[in-house]
Amino acid sequence: MLVGRDGERDHVERVLGLAPAGRSAALVVRGEAGIGKSALLDHAVAAADGMRVLRGVGIESEAELAFGALHLLLYPYLDRLDLLPGPQADALRGAFGLSGDTTTTPFLIGAATLTLLAELASEQPLLCVVDDAQWLDRGSSDALLFAARRFQADPVVMLFAVRDTAVPFPTPGIEELRLQDLSPEAAAGLLDERSPGLTAPMRARVLEEAGGNPLALLELGAARLAAQREGRAEPAHQVGPLPVTRRVQDAFRAQVVGLPPACQSILLVAAADRFAGMETVLRVARAVGADVSDLDAAERAGLIGVADGELVFRHPLVRAAAYQCATHHQRIAVHRAFAEALTTPEVLDRRAWHLAAATTEPDEAVAAELERTALRAERRGGAMAVSAAYDRAGRLSVDPELKARRIAKAALAAYDAGKPDRAARLAVEVTSLTGDPAVVADVTLLRGQIEYERKSPEADAALACEAARLVLDSDPERALVMLTEMACASRDAGALRLVAESGRLMARLRLEPGSRARASADAQISWGDLLSGRPEGAAGPLRAMVEIGRLPGEDTMHRVVAGFSGLMLADDRATAAVMEAMLAEVRASGALTWIPYAQEVLAFAEMLRGDFLGAQTALAEAVALSREFGMDTEVALLRATSVWLAAVRGDEEHCRSVAAEVLPLLDGRHAVGSALVFWGLGLLDLAAGRYGAAFDALHTVCTGPARYDFPIRAVPDLVEACVRDGDPDRVTEQLAAFERWAAHVGSPVATALLRRCQAMVEDSEEHYRAALDLHAVHGGRFDEARTRLLHGEWLRRRRRRGEARTELTAALAGFTRLGAPAWEARARTELTALGERPALDPVADDVLKNLTPQEVQVVRLAAAGLSNKEIGAQLFLSPRTIGHHLYRAYPKLGVTRRIELAQLGLG
Repeated sequence: MLVGRDGERDHVERVLGLAPAGRSAALVVRGEAGIGKSALLDHAVAAADGMRVLRGVGIESEAELAFGALHLLLYPYLDRLDLLPGPQADALRGAFGLSGDTTTTPFLIGAATLTLLAELASEQPLLCVVDDAQWLDRGSSDALLFAARRFQADPVVMLFAVRDTAVPFPTPGIEELRLQDLSPEAAAGLLDERSPGLTAPMRARVLEEAGGNPLALLELGAARLAAQREGRAEPAHQVGPLPVTRRVQDAFRAQVVGLPPACQSILLVAAADRFAGMETVLRVARAVGADVSDLDAAERAGLIGVADGELVFRHPLVRAAAYQCATHHQRIAVHRAFAEALTTPEVLDRRAWHLAAATTEPDEAVAAELERTALRAERRGGAMAVSAAYDRAGRLSVDPELKARRIAKAALAAYDAGKPDRAARLAVEVTSLTGDPAVVADVTLLRGQIEYERKSPEADAALACEAARLVLDSDPERALVMLTEMACASRDAGALRLVAESGRLMARLRLEPGSRARASADAQISWGDLLSGRPEGAAGPLRAMVEIGRLPGEDTMHRVVAGFSGLMLADDRATAAVMEAMLAEVRASGALTWIPYAQEVLAFAEMLRGDFLGAQTALAEAVALSREFGMDTEVALLRATSVWLAAVRGDEEHCRSVAAEVLPLLDGRHAVGSALVFWGLGLLDLAAGRYGAAFDALHTVCTGPARYDFPIRAVPDLVEACVRDGDPDRVTEQLAAFERWAAHVGSPVATALLRRCQAMVEDSEEHYRAALDLHAVHGGRFDEARTRLLHGEWLRRRRRRGEARTELTAALAGFTRLGAPAWEARARTELTALGERPALDPVADDVLKNLTPQEVQVVRLAAAGLSNKEIGAQLFLSPRTIGHHLYRAYPKLGVTRRIELAQLGLG
């Protein structure tokens, strides 16, 4: 019975009540040890009437075993793997060691966990309960949290109990319930019920020491009551503050120490390996001089029980006490005995860790065993297990160079596991252990990638440069990877000196002529020229890279280079094609960390070609994933893009609030992101007719460090602000640079924008018509509507009313179709000045505009003929959730059946 937890119990029951209604929920219950988390989870299980229940638990000593906890949780249902999409089924088999030749990614394992749980929930509402989640191995916790964040319309409830520890266990995106101390009244009631007969002084002392912690009340109360009944002297009152958990641990230690030595030995054996069955525990126990009969004393003391043929500790702190009370020599003996007992292929990882725990000095044989464990974990996708195994292997290495290489691999795996602090510490250590250029280069690049988020993209670029110089001649392909990191990071930062330096170093690389690597290097060399205002000769290498980026099976890094090259050429269609190909491949492989970068470039391309809904859809997924992965700088950049989109929509409040939030994170650190913010603010003022303010913001873009990157396309907006403000001479320099850029990149989009600028400055209808002809052939719906608006205004001022009406009506329809109400208002104002009351053609409306970004993704894939299961596999959602999105989208689209989607032209 839960005492003093009425509110928390009701909260959990409300969450449970969602599943029978076909809704999903996830809840993290947090608090200190003994505060009642396990009791609340037990209550949830008891209250889960009619639900299938899966229970798991984390054990601190087993955190190095990749996917061990997930395997135990899902083991009874592995016969359902054939129901999963093929890559997901293979991923789980690989993670659990059921398929020796499979290499997988953590995110495919998370997706497979999601789909398997959804399959179970399709038969019966599902409750998944995980206690002590902070001690789960990283692979298991990532997979379960990944699934918990993505359930929406499945009858699945996931509950996690998380103990407060010195090491944080973040659970972003999941609701939390924090358990506080019991009230004084509830604490006194619990103590009196469970330890009646305490003297008043002892009762007061227990209440004070327990501090409202239920476990402390029970254990300290029982200990004091036993001492009181037996007439034993009470220990002196603790001097100074002592954490409640420590007091409870001391109480458990006292109970363990009071057991016969042989009983303590068998408890130590059970505590040292939770995965060992009773048979193995007894075999190891006999090896250290204990026997099954020695368990009796611990069972009578209530410290352990036997369930389903396995030993179960009453509380995790009992397990910890049983292990900690043993001497170092005793622990070594137990771990050695386990290593001798575990000899079959499926337990080699556990054997390796027991050997490591029993080894106190460098031992190459044990180090090699751990390295083999790391390699197995790497194939399974357990990055944190890889890091732990390589780290320990390094510590046990005899050869200094082997030690350095193993710890370097531990650092790289820690970064992949989302542990940048650990990765940075290990990387710095490696540089003090070896002078091997290849090893030092790898960890230096890693330090740079960590510095991108911690400090700035420029800091990343400087370290990537340092790394590349170490292997420039010995390993040119590896050097190219490092120099690409340098070029991309320095471009983000607007550090043109470093962009140019990366190009000079790439020119020195001995790469095979005509290879994709050489093409990528040549394109990035051209970045340096283009970003420095020298577009002559840059277009050829950039265009060649864009074409390579569209080829199937292209390297992900090269695709990113191709995508940015397309943006610099104002070839938005090609850029979108490259990024869509990249997205399809990274979704299929489960390489989710690449999705935000691909969606970032795709959002830029869609934004610039006037597909604002497509841009918003790309941004929504990219922001969600970037937050999940802790990519704070990427989140800020993506939200800078949303400033631009909010400006186009005329949503001034949102535009300015997001700008105020992200600009301090980007200004001086991320030149492209800052430019996007100011460009958006300038567009907002331009649409509202605040031309002076628009000039100030746009001038910042067009004179800043990113002025020759794709934000050069803000120059036409700057020209418009100047012309409308009556001072076109202020933009002469920027217009000349834009003309040089447009002439050399050879893009029809760039030429159309240049002709619009010339039309405004020269007051020339010829340029307006030339721009519109190019828009009509080469797209750019927002640019075309803007040009029609300006041309219509020009015609109205010359009293050519009929022609003006035609242009302005077309501009109005274009802005309405795009969802750009601020610009729509400008077109309406011009038409009103003609004496018109414009009525909108109903076909101008975008059928997708009322959908959420995720509904847009789902509907477009469904229209392409994909099934719910196939869509779910691409978007890492359950098939039922996909069906839920379609159910919500149909009425908004005016359809009733899936087949009708193909007729809407949604591709």
